[in-house]
Amino acid sequence: MVDGQTLERETVFTGRDLRKIYITGETEVHALRGVDLDICEGEVLVLLGPSGSGKSTLLNIIGGLDRATSGKLWYRSTDLTALADAELTRFRRANVGFIFQFYNLIPSLTARENVELVTQIARSPMPAEDALDLVGLRDRMDHFPAQLSGGEQQRVAVARAIAKRPGVLLCDEPTGALDSATGVRVLDALARANTELGTTLIVITHNAGIAAMADRVFHFLDGQIARVVVNDTRVSAEEISW
Repeated sequence: MVDGQTLERETVFTGRDLRKIYITGETEVHALRGVDLDICEGEVLVLLGPSGSGKSTLLNIIGGLDRATSGKLWYRSTDLTALADAELTRFRRANVGFIFQFYNLIPSLTARENVELVTQIARSPMPAEDALDLVGLRDRMDHFPAQLSGGEQQRVAVARAIAKRPGVLLCDEPTGALDSATGVRVLDALARANTELGTTLIVITHNAGIAAMADRVFHFLDGQIARVVVNDTRVSAEEISW
């Protein structure tokens, strides 16, 4: 529970007193300052806040890309803070999909082949064609990244992330490099992954309008969750004010 607000769903992530300190020379940078959180299965959570407020640090810790300096984080019954590096890698591979602002596609591979890279290491992946169909790109699957628009490339990145059927999808500024019309299509693809696959969706954004599509919004300030907003209803991607 955060600020008395949670959802009537199973909790998949539980964090208590999460702190992250980076050491630069003789300077300590406190990126997280005692964050408590509960994230529920199948919810859409948006993280808002200025640069340097701790959003990306928290996302990286949740995804197993980084470790907290102190505090505890559980994924269901697994204590992520107690895992060895190899175990944390297995956790990421089995449970987490990542989408970033830049698409990180391999230029020499088609859209289908970029998605298939992930399906080769997943335990029970969906066919690449089905993942691309979910984001509206079945007719573009044999095109190379250079033959796709920026929005189409980002939707390939979404398809790649969801193809392994992750329990959680972590998105760091997924529409940051896109215009409004293209961004809406990407957000719609993410929303479909949430509603049709039941994937928990966590999105970092500087666009406050995107908060309307969330179940809850965490407002970050100075390494802490300063405020939690619960939306009574979620709007569709097409209704978002850019």
